[in-house]
Parts: sequence; C-alpha cells; structure tokens
Amino acid sequence: MRHRGRIFSCRLTRDGPGDTLDHGAPVFPYWSFTKTAIAICALKLAEQGKIDLNAALPGHGFTLVQLLNHTSGLPDYRTLPEYRQAVADDEKPWPRHRLVHAAMGQGMLFAPGTGWFYSNIGYMLARDLIEDVAQTSFSDLFRRFVGDELGLQSVRLATTREEFSQVLWEAAKSYDPGWVGHGCLIGTAHDAARILRGLFSGRLLSDEMLGRMMSRHPLGGAIEGRPWTECGYALGLMSGAFGNLGMAIEHSGGGPFCVNAVYHFPDLSEPVTVACFTDGDDEGAAEFAALGCAAGE
Repeated sequence: MRHRGRIFSCRLTRDGPGDTLDHGAPVFPYWSFTKTAIAICALKLAEQGKIDLNAALPGHGFTLVQLLNHTSGLPDYRTLPEYRQAVADDEKPWPRHRLVHAAMGQGMLFAPGTGWFYSNIGYMLARDLIEDVAQTSFSDLFRRFVGDELGLQSVRLATTREEFSQVLWEAAKSYDPGWVGHGCLIGTAHDAARILRGLFSGRLLSDEMLGRMMSRHPLGGAIEGRPWTECGYALGLMSGAFGNLGMAIEHSGGGPFCVNAVYHFPDLSEPVTVACFTDGDDEGAAEFAALGCAAGE
C-alpha cells in the first residue's frame, strides 16, 4: 500500500530513550487514541476502589466495562448524515444534550453484552462517569494518572479552535474539537508513543488492572485495506495481529483531515512501540506506516 502524504513517526524500544523533551516538535490530534486515555483513567479509579467496572450504571442496563469495550449496545453519532454535514459545514458544535439525543434517536442496537458496535457516545458516557466519581475533569485525571507519571510535556485536552489550531495540519485551523464528543487530546508523536510504552511497562496500572484492560472481545480476521490479519477490541485498546509481526495492541484514530496509529508490538524479539501520523482520512495508511516503522523499514 502506497501513501503519498507526509508521515510523521516515532519508534521506541522497551529500553530505548523516551524521556527527552521534544520542544518544537509538531503537535497532532490524537483523535480516538483519547479513548485509551479515558480507559486508563477509569481503570486507575477502579484500582483505587473508587469505581466498579462491572456495576450497571444507574438508569441503564450496561456497565462501564461494556462502554469501554463497545459492547453496551449504544449507537453512534457518526452514523448520522446531519452530524457529518454539520461538521463539513464548519458549524458550531452541537451541545452535548443534542448530540446524545440525536444519536439515541436511533435506539439501542442490541442488549448490553450481546454484540459489538463502535460507539463514541459510549465513551462520552464513560468520561462523564469518571468525572462524576472523581469530582474533577478528565483533563485533570489525565494529568494526574498519566501526564505527571510519565513527565509528558506536550499532551493536553484541546477544547477550543484556538487550542486546536496549534496542531500541524492547516485544516485544523478551521476545526472545532467540540465535535469530538469524548474530547480530543493533542500532542507530539513522541509523547503518544510514551503513553503506550508507559502503559505496557507497568508505570500506569497494576499488573492485575492491565490484564483486565487487555481482556478483549474478538471481532474476526483480516480487514480489507488495512494490515490487520486478526482483530478484537479490549478496554480502550484495539488488539489483534499485524501481518508477520505478531500481536499489535493499541488504537488508530482519524478525523476529517488526518489519521494516526499508535501501537505496541510485544511479540518482537525486542518489543517496539510506534506512533504514526499522516494526512487524509484513511486509517489504514497510518496503520501500514506503523507496521513498517515497527519492522524498522
């Protein structure tokens, strides 16, 4: 697969350098890689005994685990033509209640735990829940549980057009991150890779909680136009196999004008973590870049 856009990559080995500052490096939207951060914060609260991953949410039949692995049965707002058109027309982001009401107008897709469907609404509710339990913002939780622990310098939650305009892509200057229902972290490729490496090196969660995070719902085999040969979804983690590199764990993401793939490859003789960012709307392009980067190409 050939991609003619600009590709920005970072490759970290388990024992390689990772704590140096990268002042002046380009900043990118993390898009759905933010889901991994939300899941880490939720699991950290569970580790501290402040939240029950398997308790049904008040007024709902689904659990936090089912929100985090997309088995809640909730629909998604991205399937709505009016949502996609509003984003394309650069309208002001819908208030949260309108976004939820419009998405939920599609109805529940299946009984909780009996199917799988990728739902941004589910991660909006998961973020709401952890903020309510902790009585603080997701931005603060991320800083406490991830940013401070790893010494990240570039990563922050973008909430305004002005903040989002700091990312590399020119198209970002006319995009409002309010359209990303669960929020959108921005940061460098280096810091994206460090988040994932920190997770799998045991710096963010206990072994028991990391094991729970990696418990996945199987989704099948190869995906056309993408490097997956076997895939599933865990708690905020895409998980499966990439070609001949064995297991690949993490998350791809994409928005109207750029995509990313942040992945950990534990089966290599020397485990590798990579973060790749490129323009366009094809997540497969970023994933193939991640595959090549992990292979040292």
